[in-house]
Amino acid sequence: MKRRPVCLVCLFLMLCLYVTDLVGISMINGNPLPVSVQKYISEHPKLTVSGEVQECQAEEYSLSVYLKQVCLTVGSEQIPIENIKVYLNKEEQIRIGMFLRVCGKLEEIPGSRNPGEFDSKQYYACRKIYYQMKDGEVCDKSTGYSYFGQFLQEIRQKAETILDEAAGAYAGIFQAMILGERGNLDAETKMQYQMAGIMHILAISGLHISFVGMGFFRLLKKAGAGNGVAGAVSAFLIYAYGIVTGGSVSAMRAVGMFLVLVGAGIAGRSYDLLSAMALSAIVLLLDAPAYLYNVSFLLSFGAVIGIGALTPEICSLLNLKKRTAKSLAGSVIVWLITLPIALHAYGEVSLAGVILNLLVLPTSGIVLASGIFALPVGIFVIEIAKRVVFPGKCVLFLYEKLCEVVGWIPHSTWIAGSPQLWQCAVYYVMLGVAFTGVKWGKKAASVALVIFAVVFLGYHSRNGLAITCLDIGQGDCCVLKMPGGENFLIDGGSSNKKNTAVYQILPYLKNQGIAILDGIFVSHTDQDHISGIEELLELCAQKLTTVRVKNLILPDWDTTGGEYEKLKMLAEQTGIRVQTVREGNLLKTKEAQIEILAPENGADGSDTNEDGMVMKVHFGKFRGLFTGDIGAETEKKLLDSMEDVDFLKVAHHGSKYSTCQGFLDVVSPEIAVISCSAKNTYGHPSADTIKKLEDCGAQVEYTMKNGAITVRTDGEGIWLDRFID
Repeated sequence: MKRRPVCLVCLFLMLCLYVTDLVGISMINGNPLPVSVQKYISEHPKLTVSGEVQECQAEEYSLSVYLKQVCLTVGSEQIPIENIKVYLNKEEQIRIGMFLRVCGKLEEIPGSRNPGEFDSKQYYACRKIYYQMKDGEVCDKSTGYSYFGQFLQEIRQKAETILDEAAGAYAGIFQAMILGERGNLDAETKMQYQMAGIMHILAISGLHISFVGMGFFRLLKKAGAGNGVAGAVSAFLIYAYGIVTGGSVSAMRAVGMFLVLVGAGIAGRSYDLLSAMALSAIVLLLDAPAYLYNVSFLLSFGAVIGIGALTPEICSLLNLKKRTAKSLAGSVIVWLITLPIALHAYGEVSLAGVILNLLVLPTSGIVLASGIFALPVGIFVIEIAKRVVFPGKCVLFLYEKLCEVVGWIPHSTWIAGSPQLWQCAVYYVMLGVAFTGVKWGKKAASVALVIFAVVFLGYHSRNGLAITCLDIGQGDCCVLKMPGGENFLIDGGSSNKKNTAVYQILPYLKNQGIAILDGIFVSHTDQDHISGIEELLELCAQKLTTVRVKNLILPDWDTTGGEYEKLKMLAEQTGIRVQTVREGNLLKTKEAQIEILAPENGADGSDTNEDGMVMKVHFGKFRGLFTGDIGAETEKKLLDSMEDVDFLKVAHHGSKYSTCQGFLDVVSPEIAVISCSAKNTYGHPSADTIKKLEDCGAQVEYTMKNGAITVRTDGEGIWLDRFID
């Protein structure tokens, strides 16, 4: 480090930013705008802002515009509010660099509401965007615009069109690899690549920048240009390429390092990879401190450290000379270095990826080259472009088959859960000790320590019972982590959110290290209770997740409908055992038990709400009650089997037709959780229901206010955690 002062400066900057976050300064987390400005925005339903167009994207139902250097108009005063994202309410001719004046309602970018869920707030904070405007109306726009910026935008659009026509079904992958456009990738491909551990090839990285940048540089050199001219021109082109591809963190990191490489060559200085990496990190962090917590930032720089610094050293110490051995060592080292980051963010990592990358990384250049060379050809003759892109399509077909094979291999991904920060710190200390051991010739001991470190990172203690009510909008979804190690899902659906399995349920399960669901209980078959379950079962059938489900547990109805039969069919296709339960059934786990209180014998299922499943969980002195969407009619029928409970999942999202006074007089819960959306047309939760709950002494919690609500118990005491305080 003595010879790398830039690295020391980078580490010092990261430490300073982390300390500012600890003391509560909003540079990384939170909203950095003055409280008075935040309050003004929240209190006014319609505001006017002005800013410069940085980027335009066609969304599914609207045109989104990114504005930079935005000012909020308050009377005659212009208040700067960083950047914003605007969803326009109608088509507009927008060019890059235009100045727009837009009217609409400003809303803060929402953050994640459940453990493991994607954090949009942190993602947009890296672009210094803290507010979005929906249904924006353009009040005025300038006639002038950035000719260079618009030119780059049109190049990108033309390139997308050429790849779309030339690559066919694989166009989305080519567009992601060459243009950084992931919006056209289908969800199945994303999940397959993630499971196979090769998702990183879809991001603009050092491979792309080196290929394009060095290609230009060598081409210019052959044309007779000197180092200075060739370097300056290639540096400019690479910078423009970084902008065209959306300026992702991995792209700009690679662009920054390439510029340092070119600059060193022009100045006649030696190039140091770690110093170049540190300089790129400093520039990115000074521009947007939120990058410090950005997963892509950490993974990108972690991979560079593994490849550029540790791999050569380890290969030298182990005397590895064959190319295959060096590649395998590099793949393992990068996997180890980035493991805590990946687990902390996603809760899972691909085990197959360590091997697959030995094949994928050397051949991904074929895809990249064929796609890039097809672009200029496609401008003139698209049929020839189709032939140029063909080798890349063959390679992608191979990747597709490899991903399918990985999907059929049990335990191809390791769902270890999200480790604590102290676990990550201890893990890296153990890796450092193992590295020192290799230097001292203690290879066997070092390997053993590395294995122990990996296992340690995936360790999670489980003391007692944990009940988590996820926030999935207008719907219900509860996860039970039993004291004996079993895991159950109770319902999982939403009427106002799509893809709840992909975006809420699976991320939570992976975050908690839940690889096996011992059972999924379905209280009844309304969509706001089963849409996510159907999606999860479909993903299991398609081998797009390694989360396993052992049992699907349905209410025992004499008459079943289409949704009921669909659930059974999906489960049977996946090899999941289907069970039906009714009042009196008892499911015993190692240290607890689940008692079924409804449906009653002979229930026909004609009224799915009233004939729904009601469950009571027993653990020590703790009692938890799950009531689905039953109404007062069924509550009164169940009074004889009721007792005082500690936890109540309030029926029917707090509807006024449920949770009657007689029922509450008997169950008298200490904690009552209402799961519903802040914006719904049903009037949930009812003010009368809330008052009755509070009057009976219950502590009422809401997913719409605090995100996921978790209740923990050791069988005696009770503790409550809100994901959003």
